Amino acid sequence: MRTRIPLLTEIPLLVWLVVLWGALWQDYSAGNLIFGLAIALVVVNVFYLPPVELGGRLNVLAGLVFVVQFIGNVAVASFQVLWVALTKGPRTRNAVLAVRLRSRSDLIVTATGHTISLIPGSLVVDVDRSTSTLYLHCLDIESPEGAERFRDQVLRIEEGLIKSIGSKEELAIVRDGKLQGQRGGAR
Repeated sequence: MRTRIPLLTEIPLLVWLVVLWGALWQDYSAGNLIFGLAIALVVVNVFYLPPVELGGRLNVLAGLVFVVQFIGNVAVASFQVLWVALTKGPRTRNAVLAVRLRSRSDLIVTATGHTISLIPGSLVVDVDRSTSTLYLHCLDIESPEGAERFRDQVLRIEEGLIKSIGSKEELAIVRDGKLQGQRGGAR
């Protein structure tokens, strides 16, 4: 028998499921959303879903900076992928890299993986939840220095997410790492 998760902890999941329900039916009327809430309550009580634990803080300015940087990363990476395809074609050297994240939060790890996968030239292959390690397939990695640059990019994405929605503890880890001149510890 599993322990009951408090309803207050389930609220982010319930809200997400109701929004998803409305999107699936393309109908955000009150009746449809109430029905979606009823289905969401059944889902969270019948199926075990780990609780979505939020960091308890939201920094809108850091979130805006993150979005602008993300759009810039997508634009730059799109041109880089185009250039690699035109100049190297099938001779491109790729790599699968492990990047150990600083955060243990499922939300931050998942958001980091999704964000990096949306940037052309990389894709999450696997996630080791116990160590918060992302395994990524990366386009055009030809040297150890290129691999380190890519790892740093992933850690910068994680840092942006932590500054936006991470917990106070995660934010302290990021700030301490910067003060010590480190970018993410063990890799």
